[in-house]
Amino acid sequence: MPESRPSLEMIAPTVDEAVARGAAELGVTPDRLLVEVLDEGGQGILGLGSRQARVRLTLLGSAPAARPSPSAALAGDDEDFEDEDEQVEAPGAPADREIEVARDTVRELVSRMGLAARVSGRWGEADEPEEPRPVLVDIRGDDLSLLIGRRGESLSALQYITRLIVGKELGNYLPIVVDVEGYRARRERQLRQLARRMAEQAVDGGRTMTLEPMPPAERRIIHLELRDHQRVFTESIGEGENRKVTIVPRRSEDSGRL
Repeated sequence: MPESRPSLEMIAPTVDEAVARGAAELGVTPDRLLVEVLDEGGQGILGLGSRQARVRLTLLGSAPAARPSPSAALAGDDEDFEDEDEQVEAPGAPADREIEVARDTVRELVSRMGLAARVSGRWGEADEPEEPRPVLVDIRGDDLSLLIGRRGESLSALQYITRLIVGKELGNYLPIVVDVEGYRARRERQLRQLARRMAEQAVDGGRTMTLEPMPPAERRIIHLELRDHQRVFTESIGEGENRKVTIVPRRSEDSGRL
């Protein structure tokens, strides 16, 4: 079986910028990457219709023939963390392959960034009955703010890369949520509280409340928190990074609106 190495696709105005961004997300220098240019981009006619460059980046260097066992986590760099990784699954119970692959992928990426951390995995609960259960991967250690980044952007990038690698290894898509020191759980509680507070203001003032721009996962939390609210409904407006949630008071004719 061919060796699998971490890889990702990046989009940026130029090829060089896409490579630089990818190297930063993977925590390596550009010379450690195999670069495949998928689209060099272009300016279009008279500067109109320009398209961004797209590249596929693969981490160079020999990959391990097999995933390390939990007891070999961060091989030698962080021996004090071994026992906690071993206790992720119930004693005597075989690890689910999906959890094992997701957990070990995150562990390898974090290790390649030069960070020592404990990585654990477990099944989560789906938001909707028809949706598949996600695998929750939690990273714990000292001074891991680098993995979170501004407004959780670095954490979202790590989660995206993990999903790509795991999906390729398993041969199917697997919903994975990567968290650092409970950041996502804390942020979710804050967003749910914000949603309820802004909904009250929308009702009391009889006006639409507009929240700050948020990534898709955070907008989803706002929508889910208020979807059954009897006096407001939510909508997303804007494009790209400026997309945000509005909380709109219901009028009598809106009573049946979702």
